[in-house]
Amino acid sequence: MSDPLSLPSVVLVTGTGTEVGKTITTAALVAVIRARGTEPCVVKVAQTGVAADEDGDLQTVCRLAGEVPTAEFVRLSDPLAPDTAARRAGVSIPPIAVHARRIGELAEDHPIVLVEGSGGLLVRLDERGGTLADLGTALRYKGVSAGVLLVASAGLGTLNSAALTAEALKARGLPLIGVIIGDWPADPGLAEQCNVEDLPRVTGSRLLGRIPMGAGALATQEFVASAPSWLDFA
Repeated sequence: MSDPLSLPSVVLVTGTGTEVGKTITTAALVAVIRARGTEPCVVKVAQTGVAADEDGDLQTVCRLAGEVPTAEFVRLSDPLAPDTAARRAGVSIPPIAVHARRIGELAEDHPIVLVEGSGGLLVRLDERGGTLADLGTALRYKGVSAGVLLVASAGLGTLNSAALTAEALKARGLPLIGVIIGDWPADPGLAEQCNVEDLPRVTGSRLLGRIPMGAGALATQEFVASAPSWLDFA
């Protein structure tokens, strides 16, 4: 199915690290895609650091952007990389191939599937060392169009992580759709201001927007109304 934003069928949302705003960015993407008349589906491959009876990232997305079709594949209580959390819990988690098949099936029923990763691009999502990058490769091998959105932190140190991520994607032939700053401060300093110009330079991809700090505390109506002003896919 085609998407009015000209995004691939599956968008893998990764970050330059943890706590950079991937979940809030995913919610903003839902709001923007809906504003263009398309209903997306949101997938969390591996939710860690959340107990079975607690709200996870998908619940945050729905709280901010409104109810949306979702799927969570794995949940582990330790706040660690999925393979480490699974090992500590003494449980087995599905390999990347299984995740790719399920996401491919969802892509047949939804015009766009947003897949939020865990931490950065090469965090291990299964016991075999499979990563979000491997998931993207598996999807493309199956004929499913897939690309990556990189959520970057605003401040000092982000350029190196962003450049490494872009290099890893290029080595695997995975398209980097663009970069979004997930935690833009109200009063940006010199590093933040320079990163607006430097992030596209070091990644070779467009800066698609900036999510303001505190956006995750907004009520649904305000979040949905504001999201299009944060992101620019034109």
